[in-house]
Amino acid sequence: MSDGTATVEDLDVRLEKHRVELTGYCYRMLGSSFEAEDAVQDTLVRAWRSYDKFEGRSSMRSWLYRIATNVCLDMLSAGNKRARPMDLTDSTPLTQAALNPRPDHTWLEPMPDARVLPVVEDPAEAAVAKESVRLAFMATLQQLPPKQRAVLILREVLAWKASEVAELLGTSVPSVNSALQRARATLADSDGAAARAATSDPLDEEQQKLLERYVAAFEGYDMTALTALLHEDAVMTMPPFDLWLSGPEDITGFMTTLGAPCANSHLVPVAVNGLPGFAQYKPDPETGGYTAWAVQVLETSEGRITGFHCFLDTKRWFPLFGLPLNLEGDADKTE
Repeated sequence: MSDGTATVEDLDVRLEKHRVELTGYCYRMLGSSFEAEDAVQDTLVRAWRSYDKFEGRSSMRSWLYRIATNVCLDMLSAGNKRARPMDLTDSTPLTQAALNPRPDHTWLEPMPDARVLPVVEDPAEAAVAKESVRLAFMATLQQLPPKQRAVLILREVLAWKASEVAELLGTSVPSVNSALQRARATLADSDGAAARAATSDPLDEEQQKLLERYVAAFEGYDMTALTALLHEDAVMTMPPFDLWLSGPEDITGFMTTLGAPCANSHLVPVAVNGLPGFAQYKPDPETGGYTAWAVQVLETSEGRITGFHCFLDTKRWFPLFGLPLNLEGDADKTE
């Protein structure tokens, strides 16, 4: 940069303040935590390198979104669609349960709220942002062709005008409106999971009590108490395995058979995908402490748990959430 160190530092600050919202955008586009962060880093590097050519004909924010959109569309050109286990296979009866892993790029990935949800003052805006990163909605987004996905996110989630989206994508307003209509039709035709997740109860006093009961039931491995908290159509998933279970009987049956080593676990609250979640630490007999086992994401509706999603690749997820891979025993349980 020709204007000296101060200008370089100022530009870095100006670019960096957009990181969280850009990460949220790229995450919705890509369905991957790590690919989203890579895409944002690529976006900021491209912006830094080409800033001399930025003539201010648009705002820096819209310029950055244009770069980020192009980065994401390039990354999506291979056609991979990330999914949840229930998007790929039928549920498996407990008697036939088998843990078959699939490659990492198969799965929709969890994301800490703090990395994708900017702090906003408007409660309605904050609610829309949270709903738009929930797992069920994210899975539905992945069904859309990439450009429809971009249009839907920009118009419906970020509230851009059709003319602004048309300029960003280098197309016409009628083309943007047509893409939005097709995207809305796809979402309307998807199963009820996205709609159910979008109307999940807010974290009010009633839901907080539900979560407290869940922690007590899970840490105590009390299957009777857990059954009382599960919706009759509740599902359990465990990426990277494609197995998923439906209904309280199969879920608790799994937990007392193949999942039995999770007894006496310790749960640490996390904010993930606009939903309540927990980092699960399993007892470590060798150290007497606890070792990272899963990031749990809970979907709730009408006072019951409807989704129980366990992401097991702890060496990837726990550092993303700023969590240690080991706890030292009872002393850590008070944290």
